[in-house]
Amino acid sequence: MLMTGPEPAPSRVRSLFLSDIHLGSRACRAEQLLSLLKQYECENIFLLGDIVDFWAISGGIYWPAEHNTVVQKILRKARHHVQVFLIPGNHDEALRDYVGSTFGEIRILRDYVHVAADGRRYLLLHGDEYDQVTHYRRWVSALGDASYSVLVHLNRLFSLIRRKLYVRGHWSLADYVKRNMLQAVNFVDNFERAVVRDARKRGVAGVICGHIHTPALKEIDGMTYINCGDWVDNCTAILEHFDGRMELVRWTPATEYVPDAKELVTADD
Repeated sequence: MLMTGPEPAPSRVRSLFLSDIHLGSRACRAEQLLSLLKQYECENIFLLGDIVDFWAISGGIYWPAEHNTVVQKILRKARHHVQVFLIPGNHDEALRDYVGSTFGEIRILRDYVHVAADGRRYLLLHGDEYDQVTHYRRWVSALGDASYSVLVHLNRLFSLIRRKLYVRGHWSLADYVKRNMLQAVNFVDNFERAVVRDARKRGVAGVICGHIHTPALKEIDGMTYINCGDWVDNCTAILEHFDGRMELVRWTPATEYVPDAKELVTADD
């Protein structure tokens, strides 16, 4: 379903899951995220890592007004009875020193088991511990991160051309490369299966994570695997409805609402 024109009235959902926002990076698409935060009212917000990009900030401060507004909007929600949980990732790993603490009503956790409205239990984490390059060879990871940033910026140029030509729909150069390079495809598949394998040991029904900037909502070996995606390229989030259904939504640059309606999980699946 695609909705254009005036923004629809705010919708209520039980939970909102976000990851890989990368505030402080020039690639962060904060305006689109602010539009989504305006559109949804919720009881819980789960921030699953790489919310602030300390790697990017270390190379030079970049913090426009939109990035500050994202932080202020989330803090405001936390003050108004929305439960906000932050699980740090590798780009904001400095926050792991504060696991167990609460700042501005935001709880900082290493991981978390969320019980959905339908009783299904989901393990929440960032996911970098399943990425061997990030975990053991940070300089290689940083090089890959720089290459990915180049792809994202090129994709913005292609998106501008597509809009000028009135070509609708989402197309991602970074996603195209990940889908069509065998090594990248194998990396994503290995990551997903490693996350699912460990989640199974925790006795949960599914896992919700981020890290690899590859949004997904699917079944893997009888387990529900959900990846929030990111806010530098895909502009995706996960919604939990009041009946426990999980939905992957994509927020386009024109703030058109494009829910992936086919990607729904219920207790009956």
